[in-house]
Amino acid sequence: MRFELIDRVIELEENNIRALKTVTSAEEYLGDHFPGFPVLPGVMMLETLVQAGRKLTDALPQSPTMPLVVKEVRNLKYGNMVKPGQTLEVEVTLKKAEQDKYDFTGVGTVDGQVAVKGRFTLIPLDQAE
Repeated sequence: MRFELIDRVIELEENNIRALKTVTSAEEYLGDHFPGFPVLPGVMMLETLVQAGRKLTDALPQSPTMPLVVKEVRNLKYGNMVKPGQTLEVEVTLKKAEQDKYDFTGVGTVDGQVAVKGRFTLIPLDQAE
């Protein structure tokens, strides 16, 4: 199963991307997280950052030929919750690209308040352990 979480890319530059994820009550995983108080799970916030990073690498002049997977996540912090009807705006910056390794920083905000931020590294699927 594949979750496409990015609803819209609003800005794409050489090393930076801004994108939106609007949370709707129809998203199936919200039924269990949490019953009676649905919020976007933290892992889905992280996945939104990762998907934005993949879209950014797809736009590079020498984009990777293999799908990218998460190698490492560092300094991940969560702030505000994201509820149905709210939009998570993510901004991801490519800090370093070398030897099929892509280092990013990312932040996701809701109404100007940080919901998630951290650093992560993506590598091609064929190099994953």
